Amino acid sequence: MPTFVNAAEAAAAGPGHLRKYDRYGSRYLPGERDLIVYIPGIYDRRPDLHFPVLYMQDGQNLFDPATSFIQGMYWRVGETADRLIAEGAIQPLIVVGIYNTGKRRLREYTPSRDRRLGGGGADRYGRMLTREIKPFIDSQYRTLGGPANTAIAGSSLGGLVTLYLGLRFRKVYGKMAALSPSVWWNQRWIVNYASRARIEPRPRIYLDCGTQESAHETEDVRKVRDALVERGWREGHDLQYNEIQGAKHDEAAWALRVDPFLRFLFPAG
Repeated sequence: MPTFVNAAEAAAAGPGHLRKYDRYGSRYLPGERDLIVYIPGIYDRRPDLHFPVLYMQDGQNLFDPATSFIQGMYWRVGETADRLIAEGAIQPLIVVGIYNTGKRRLREYTPSRDRRLGGGGADRYGRMLTREIKPFIDSQYRTLGGPANTAIAGSSLGGLVTLYLGLRFRKVYGKMAALSPSVWWNQRWIVNYASRARIEPRPRIYLDCGTQESAHETEDVRKVRDALVERGWREGHDLQYNEIQGAKHDEAAWALRVDPFLRFLFPAG
């Protein structure tokens, strides 16, 4: 069952805190990466409760302005989750940020190989996330099981890999948020994948883009939306699609969309 907490109790519990796991290694991918975990304030106050989990790409951009790609410009995930939980707007949840590995980011976040740019390592990345990181988090924290309590999210190439893994591992991740996904990759490969992938069970999807991104970004993301609608998703029900006027392709723009996607994926009550 989802975790629902009285808003007054959640507010009284105070803000969440972060726990860092340095140099996490995988048998599926070379190198090491850090993990950062947000634990809601109510977690320690209510040891009887278990919590849904959100797995997010580009973990260094989520919680700390000092580690973000552009220093000082970060997603403010912790602050936004604290506020929404205290307001009783969303379920208290655990958020896991998986750091990217810099030069290997493009390869790990792309689901197909492009003749010019390479890439195509998303399957291995997905195995690491699903078979290693998720079981590790489940062993360390009081998590709720099942796809209804497990979400994945990311932006740009992180949004691309989110769409791919959310559809491919749909029995694991029942919710996803793809912010400004890089639909352009390999001649819009992800549009074709969404058009032909198996869809049952159908994940709950938040999808968006900004109108001040690259010239074709809005058009590309609309193609993904249209493919999903053709496969049976319904806007306002299990699909939320937004075009944000004036929004650019950067951390500051995505920080403003944490609130709406958390509300859609983890509504309280």
